[in-house]
Amino acid sequence: MEGISAEKAIALENEYGAKNYHPLPVVLSRGEGVYLYDVEGKKYYDFLSAYSAVNQGHCHPKIIDALHTQAARLTLTSRAFHNDILGQYEKYITEYFGYDRVLPMNTGVEGGETAVKLCRKWAYEVKKVPINQAKIIFVEGNFWGRTLAAISTSTDPSSRNGFGPYMPGFELIPYNDIPALEKALQDPHVAGFMLEPIQGEAGVFVPEDGYLRKAYELCQKHKVLFIADEVQTGIARTGKLLACDYEGVKPDILILGKALSGGVFPVSAVLSSHEIMLTIKPGEHGSTFGGNPLACAVALAALEVVKNEKLAENATRLGNIFRERMEVLISKTKLVKLVRGKGLLNAIVINDSQESKTAWNICLKLMENGLLAKPTHGNIIRFAPPLVMTETQLLDCCAIIEKTILEFA
Repeated sequence: MEGISAEKAIALENEYGAKNYHPLPVVLSRGEGVYLYDVEGKKYYDFLSAYSAVNQGHCHPKIIDALHTQAARLTLTSRAFHNDILGQYEKYITEYFGYDRVLPMNTGVEGGETAVKLCRKWAYEVKKVPINQAKIIFVEGNFWGRTLAAISTSTDPSSRNGFGPYMPGFELIPYNDIPALEKALQDPHVAGFMLEPIQGEAGVFVPEDGYLRKAYELCQKHKVLFIADEVQTGIARTGKLLACDYEGVKPDILILGKALSGGVFPVSAVLSSHEIMLTIKPGEHGSTFGGNPLACAVALAALEVVKNEKLAENATRLGNIFRERMEVLISKTKLVKLVRGKGLLNAIVINDSQESKTAWNICLKLMENGLLAKPTHGNIIRFAPPLVMTETQLLDCCAIIEKTILEFA
């Protein structure tokens, strides 16, 4: 619909859509680089990046060109047949991240489901866990989607409540707690330990230095697969290609999504070794759209952009500047009590209860001032701009955030 008003667009969603989201009252119609534009033409800095799916910036020309070129040739064959780009993509991505094999899927939560199935199959075929007795350990505060498996591992009432019964075979322990993990690993039926290196939806919760390394070494000791959900933290977001790289940890199973396509097309992937990946046989797992030619072409271009434009290095440099500016802000106001993060995945914690509307109201004021961000867990505001941002743009954004916070009543 050309020329639709903001009021009409919101009214249509309210009348015909499910009520499963609570968006800010802005109607966007165009994106370019670090900017979004609403239907009235107002320009905003994007400080959410579609939950880190748009690391390469909105409508990156190289990714869009790959999309257009491939869309005009071939979009979908299903995996009933070979196509001429899947193998090239599989070779590229496995070499890019240093793995033997990849299983391509579409969404991040499908990547998580794939990892769970791989882990269970490996448990029965390789570790020789008694059939249907395999356990996978998860951590409190995790978020990897809203399928039945994902919510069965969740501690978030809004995701979990009212959708039981829940799937068996999952155990929850506290995050950032090595003694709890060591105790859980005493069970010989444990096959895997799955976690986010930094918990995004939980409010950009960064574990203590050394946690990932110690957890990985414990998993190796007990012949348990270390599964990293890097759907949000991966692909340069935290200042490294993968957040696990900060501690030199190579996951047994790596889950990627979001920025794997630069926000252009749903693409996810699970990477692992020959031993783990080849436990899955034909007919045991798959997807009509997984590994489709369009997705492969887009993902190839998206990964090339990350490497060629040195987006990890940019995220490191700008992330340090951002946190330094926020620390100065904290010294000027009692409204913000903490900033945390790595690279350009950051959050500020508002000095109010999770039940309050303060963070939401701050985000409304940020929107008025030309910057889009969104609260998570009530009193936390996540800040994750596209990684193509320049220092000048970042400093402009910091000024907007500072002005908004200091003037907020």
